[in-house]
Amino acid sequence: MNELHRNAALRWTLLLVLAAALLAVLGVRTLVPADEGRYAEMAREMFASGDWITTRLNGIKYFEKPPLQTWMNALTFSLFGLGEWQARLWTGLCGLAGVVLTGIAGTRVFGERTGFYAALVLGSSVFWVVGSQANSLDMSLSAAMALSLCALLIAQRDGAGARERRNWMLACWAGMALAVLSKGLVGIVLPGAVLVLYSLIARDLRIWTRLHLGKGLLLFFLITAPWFVLVGLKNPEQPYFFFVHEHFARFLLKGHNREEPWWYFLPLLAAGSMPWLGVLAQSLAGGARNDGPAQAFRPRLLLLVWAVFIFLFFSVSNSKLPAYILPVFPAVALLVAHRLDEGPRRGRMLAAGSTALLGAAFVAVVPFMEHLARRPGEAALYEAFQPWVLAAGIVLLVGGLLALLYARQMLSDLSVLVLALAAFAATQSIMAGFEPVGRARAGLDLLPALQAAGATDPSVPVYSVGLYEQSLTFYLNRTVTLVAFEDEFAFGLQQEPQRWIPSMAAFVARWRDDAAAGRRNVAIIRPEFVADLRRQGVPLRVVAGDARRSVIVNY
Repeated sequence: MNELHRNAALRWTLLLVLAAALLAVLGVRTLVPADEGRYAEMAREMFASGDWITTRLNGIKYFEKPPLQTWMNALTFSLFGLGEWQARLWTGLCGLAGVVLTGIAGTRVFGERTGFYAALVLGSSVFWVVGSQANSLDMSLSAAMALSLCALLIAQRDGAGARERRNWMLACWAGMALAVLSKGLVGIVLPGAVLVLYSLIARDLRIWTRLHLGKGLLLFFLITAPWFVLVGLKNPEQPYFFFVHEHFARFLLKGHNREEPWWYFLPLLAAGSMPWLGVLAQSLAGGARNDGPAQAFRPRLLLLVWAVFIFLFFSVSNSKLPAYILPVFPAVALLVAHRLDEGPRRGRMLAAGSTALLGAAFVAVVPFMEHLARRPGEAALYEAFQPWVLAAGIVLLVGGLLALLYARQMLSDLSVLVLALAAFAATQSIMAGFEPVGRARAGLDLLPALQAAGATDPSVPVYSVGLYEQSLTFYLNRTVTLVAFEDEFAFGLQQEPQRWIPSMAAFVARWRDDAAAGRRNVAIIRPEFVADLRRQGVPLRVVAGDARRSVIVNY
C-alpha cells in the first residue's frame, strides 16, 4: 500500500475521477456575483454580437481585462448553449490542467512519488478546488502561469536534452503569453521577476543562456500582439486605459475599493492550503536548502522564490482580492509534495492531525452558523447550509484521523491519498451547500417576476437604478440601462455616454412619460430608492423584491 504512486491504473483512475467530479458539479450552482455573472455576461454579449475584438459588459466598452476567458466562454456558449456549466467549463478545464501539469513537473524534476503527491496536493487544496469551479479570471491566469512554471522547471532541470529544453521553454513562453491574454502584464512581469531573483539568489546567471529568448519572444508576441493591435486600432482609447490605468494605477494608487491590510493574504494562504497547512511552513523552509552541487539548477529554490515573490507582490499592492494569490499554489503544492515525500513522517502526521482538528471545528460551529446572516431573511439560508458544513466537518474529521493512522504506520502513499480525497469531498460539500446563499446574492428568485413583467422582451426598457446586478442580467439574457450608477463602467460611459441615464431626475422624467403613454417599463432598483420615488408621486408598482433590490413596473 506504500507503492501506490507506481500504479499506473490507479493514477489514471484518480485523474478520471477528478475530472468527472470537477466537471460534473459545474452546473449545480447559480452564477454568483460579481465575477461569475460579469464574465458570463461579457461572453454572452460577445457570442450574441459576433464582435470578438471589443469586449463589452452590459453593452458598454469594458477594457479592464484581456479577452482570453471571454473568448473561451463565448466559444463554449456557441457550442453548448447558455448556462452555468458552460460558463464555468473553461475554468474547470484550467484547474484540471494545472493539476496535471504540476504532477508531470513533479515527476520529471523530483521523482515519481513527488509527482503523484504534487497532483494530489494541488487537486485537493481548497483554493484550487474552489477556483476551478468559479467563473473568474484568476484560474485562467493561474493555469497559464502553472504552464510557465512547470515548463521552466522541466526545461531547466539537470540532464535535460537540447531538444527537450527548447520545446519546454517554448511551452513556457506560450504559457506567459496566455497569462497576459488572461489578465494582463502580470502574466510576464511576475515570471520574469521570479527568474531575475532566482538567478541572483542562486548565482546562476547561465540560466539566461538557456531560455531561448529569440524564439520565445517571437512566439510570445505572435500569441499576444494580434488582439492588442486590433483592439487598439478599433478603440484608440483602449491602450492607455488598459496599460496605465488598469496596471500601474491599480497597483500603486488607492480608490479601487480593494484596499486591505498588508497581512490580508496570510490567512487566505493558510486556509487555501488546507488540508496541507500542517506541513506548509516546513515545505517553504525546505525550498531554501541546497541539496545539490553548487552549479546545479535548484528547482526548490525557484519554487520558493515563485511563491514568496508573488505573495509579496500582491501583498504590497493597493488592490487586493482573495483569488489574487491563486498562482502561488502550484509552486506550494510541489514544495509540499517534496516535503511529504522526503521529509520525516511527522510532517504527514501534522497535516493529517490539523485536518482532523479542522473537521472537529466545523462540526462545533454548525449550530452557530445562523449568526453569519447580515441581511433580513438570510438566517434561513445559513440554516439550510448547516447540514452541508456538518457533512464536510465529519469527512475532514474521519479522513484526517485515517490519514493520521496510516502515517503512523508508515503508509505514506495511502495517508496522502486519503487526506486528499477527504479534503476534496469536504470542499465539494461546502460549495454545493452554499447554493441557497449564492442564489440569494444573485437575485435569481426575482427572475420569474421579471419575466412576467416583460423584462425578457427586448422592446421593454429595463432600468438598473443605483446598482448593477452582475448575474441577474445574464439570466435575463439581455442588457439593461444604467441609472445613476457608474462604478466599473465609468471609463466606458465616458466613451459612450448615450448608453446610460446619469441622474435620477432624468430617469423619473422618462419613466413618467412612458407611463403616461402606456409604454411598459421595468426597473431593478435599490429598495431605499422606492420610498423616495413614491414620495415624489412617481407611478410605480413593486412586483418583487428582497433585502438587496426591488423590481418595479410603471403600470
